[in-house]
Amino acid sequence: MAGYVVGIDLGGTKIYTVLAAADGEIAAEVEVPTGAEQGYERVLDRIAETVFAVCSRAGVGPGAVSAVGVGAPGPLDPGNGVIHQAPNLGWRKVPFRDDLGARLRFPVYLENDANLGALGEHTYGAGRGSSEMMYVTVSTGVGGGLILRGEIYGGAGGGAGEIGHITVVPRGPRCGCGGRGCLEAVASGTAIARRAQELITRGAGTEILTRAGGEAGAVTAATVAGAAGAGDPEARAILEEAAVHLGTGLAAVVNLLNPDLIVLGGGVMKHNWALLWDRLDLSLREQALEAAYRRVRLAPAALGDRVGGLGAVALALRGIGLRPGG
Repeated sequence: MAGYVVGIDLGGTKIYTVLAAADGEIAAEVEVPTGAEQGYERVLDRIAETVFAVCSRAGVGPGAVSAVGVGAPGPLDPGNGVIHQAPNLGWRKVPFRDDLGARLRFPVYLENDANLGALGEHTYGAGRGSSEMMYVTVSTGVGGGLILRGEIYGGAGGGAGEIGHITVVPRGPRCGCGGRGCLEAVASGTAIARRAQELITRGAGTEILTRAGGEAGAVTAATVAGAAGAGDPEARAILEEAAVHLGTGLAAVVNLLNPDLIVLGGGVMKHNWALLWDRLDLSLREQALEAAYRRVRLAPAALGDRVGGLGAVALALRGIGLRPGG
């Protein structure tokens, strides 16, 4: 039986590292800036430092660690441990698993961060007991991860689950991926803020602008949510429009994969669940096949900001032959 494993959620701005037991109970955690501008080798060093730091905080020696799981952004190859491209980190074709393993002397397991969000919720959160589920995170962008038959489903090249790049508005707004009308371009936190800013340039959105201190450029999705929560109809209309688009994207998933559960996380959902829920559910019901809609359940994410770290813990445990929550 493993004593401890380490889970690492590697992002463009921060590294979140947890030391946990097999049941997911966190013994210690640490969060530090990624420092991507200092280069690949320095980031690897910093990750290794966080591993030793959580061991020290828990009062255990590194020898008690059986494995390390890492969730990383960008297209990657979990089997070979290679990150193909991580734009927010400035990396291309780096042998991440082997390079980190050389520093730690522990087995290292690598997976896409959105997939580990799905695995975290499936193992320790809202997805426990589900065998066919999707995790969708709505924040700055829109991402997703799939659990099919109880396993991460990565597709032919590890890129499955990219719900944010399903086209929901043909010839719609330009997306960061280069396409038009992607779900991310019309329903993410970034898109919600953009719609509010467009409203303000037309001379409307007074309440939203006031809450942003009179600066249109300071408007965020949280600004819009605050105005909507206070009863502002224009802000509420923006959120409801995003909810309709989310329902369209989810209907495509429901019709194609027939999951029993969709877990919705990310900052936009966390702060706007009550405002978005009814319109999102209606949009999904109108567009999904009736039998598939009856089978699926929508649930808010349960793990919050710890989802990536706990997903990485579950990955490490699976890597050494243990299946927590299974």
